[in-house]
Amino acid sequence: MPTDWKLFADLAERAGNKQVTVDASAGDTVGDALEQLLDDAPALEDRVLDDDGELRSQINVLRNGTNVLVEAEGLETELDGDDELALFPPVSGG
Repeated sequence: MPTDWKLFADLAERAGNKQVTVDASAGDTVGDALEQLLDDAPALEDRVLDDDGELRSQINVLRNGTNVLVEAEGLETELDGDDELALFPPVSGG
């Protein structure tokens, strides 16, 4: 079952779409789905990953509205069949 990523702000612009469907399903991890996203939309890679290939600290990765980076499993969080994933760049304003 495919999984959809929702992309926001400049991430959507770089990918050319606000939503990207990847080949990740229940039992895969959020990290697996992120790898698929970056394979399918390589223009995102330098914005999402640092020079060491690690997720940039200011990027937020959400699964069903919850930031997985503050959860115990992080990117190793397993997907369920109906998960909604989202990728947010830093947000600022005033």
